[in-house]
Amino acid sequence: NFMHKIIHIDMDAFYASVEMRDNPNLRNLPIAVGGHPDERGVIATANYLARKFGVRSAMPSWKAIQLCPDLIILHPNFDKYKRESQIIHTIFHEYTDTIEPLSLDEAFLDVSDSTAFQGSATLIAQEIRKKIWKERGLTASAGVAPNKFLAKVASEWNKPNGLFVISPDQIEAFVRELPIEKIFGIGRVTAQKMHSLGIYLCSELQQYDLMTLRKYFGSRAWHLYQLCRGIDDRPVIADSVRKSLSVESTFQHDLSSLEACLKEIPELYDRLMERYSKIQQIYRIRKPIIKIKFSDFTTTTVESHLYSSPTIDNYNALISIGWERKEKTVRLLGLGLVLGLNEEIQLSLF
Repeated sequence: NFMHKIIHIDMDAFYASVEMRDNPNLRNLPIAVGGHPDERGVIATANYLARKFGVRSAMPSWKAIQLCPDLIILHPNFDKYKRESQIIHTIFHEYTDTIEPLSLDEAFLDVSDSTAFQGSATLIAQEIRKKIWKERGLTASAGVAPNKFLAKVASEWNKPNGLFVISPDQIEAFVRELPIEKIFGIGRVTAQKMHSLGIYLCSELQQYDLMTLRKYFGSRAWHLYQLCRGIDDRPVIADSVRKSLSVESTFQHDLSSLEACLKEIPELYDRLMERYSKIQQIYRIRKPIIKIKFSDFTTTTVESHLYSSPTIDNYNALISIGWERKEKTVRLLGLGLVLGLNEEIQLSLF
């Protein structure tokens, strides 16, 4: 039986964290992002300081102000959060293309086929969290497990800014102690019904056979029967269409000349072509693109309008253009492809 390796990434207090990063004066204050108290507004997210007062997402703003009179409620800027989310997704794409976004701030990643870190999902999750912090100044929590249900439960376990791993041999012991409220799809009403039957933990739910569960919970019986045993076969369904593909290297020592940069191209090129070979049935190449991050952390990208074929010579030409913009030492080089769907595929999709 093939074991999947699933990571659930959940950004911590995402909208509020983006606002605190962009305005450091807000850092030590209770803040929330949401609607105005007078206009029947609702809290979208609150930072952890505000949560100490009991402020929660989906709470009416007037109630949040009652609980925390000093609360600063900021108007949401969804364009900004969307852009941020897209950048974070490019980090995910360095490790897998099987990514299922649940919202702007959380996603499932299936890294079963990833070769990074010898295929260790734990190390990949750790690295993704590190990169999001280093490149975006935001913290993420991660859960690693053999399926979606357990990965999502795990990502909440050490929030905020935590990582929790459930390995295949830990599943049984882990779910035994798990409160039934953690099973997705169990809301307040179902939980109350279970409590009235004396069911508080998954181990207690496991005592009921399928017939009895049917009697009490109808069509959801099978779902409950499986999840309370930690079984979940749902695949991670990748988000629709890729627009690009890229590989990059960050160097231990900055590259100090254009020649040094060009020396790195063949290895990056091979990695890129290997990744493209896996999806070339579906995607065609529209044009090559490069990215250079200089020692002062500024980044420049050059995409080609002249050279549509991704040859090493064309990448060398693009890197040269990028290098001349700054002529500073270089800490990161990336090669990419802007992609389009193959025509036949396009017809079958629509």
